Amino acid sequence: MIKYKAIIFDLDGTLIDSMQLWRSVDAEFLNSRGITVPADLFAHLPHGNSFVQTAQYFKDRFALPDSVQSIMQEWTDMVCHHYETSIQLKPGVKGLITELVCLEIQIGLGTSNSLELAQKSLIYNGIWDYFKCAVTGDLHLKGKPFPDIYLLAAERLGVSPIECLVIEDTLTGVQAGKAAGMSVFAIYDEDSREHHNRIQELADGFYMDYASLQAALFL
Repeated sequence: MIKYKAIIFDLDGTLIDSMQLWRSVDAEFLNSRGITVPADLFAHLPHGNSFVQTAQYFKDRFALPDSVQSIMQEWTDMVCHHYETSIQLKPGVKGLITELVCLEIQIGLGTSNSLELAQKSLIYNGIWDYFKCAVTGDLHLKGKPFPDIYLLAAERLGVSPIECLVIEDTLTGVQAGKAAGMSVFAIYDEDSREHHNRIQELADGFYMDYASLQAALFL
């Protein structure tokens, strides 16, 4: 029997295979302004990696004349079609979430992405209605690795952090869940490969796929 009252999922790289799309967006966005993507692009995000904070970071780091709002809108326009028509759930996600709902486990979303893109993606994949809350990166919260997104998700679900399990794929996401006082399971994503050793050190479990994660969850 599952010991958690709520499970809060990250979106990109956790529920859906989308991280390589964002790498392409970074390159296209910067190249269109005559800027080469630096190797350390995301090495020094000072205030978290929410949608708002990442746009502010791009604006500041590259001295862009664009407003933060226009940067976020440009990114949204670049990926929106993919999110609502083609980006798939990782294998095993839908089965796990369906089973959790049957067991009356609360399901939440805690993502650095925007509400618009999260909603489009999860509607397209047929699971949006299973989520009792969605805390997204266009809110004015500190992004991951700070715990704010996950703490607000727990508050909205009406459960204490210690009763929550976070499912994540990135180091900053795992750090955010642990900083919130929650248990964290990490799911493999190729985009986070350079951080896998550290992720495995911090997370309460690290799984290559949802079949093995689900088996551990129901032990």
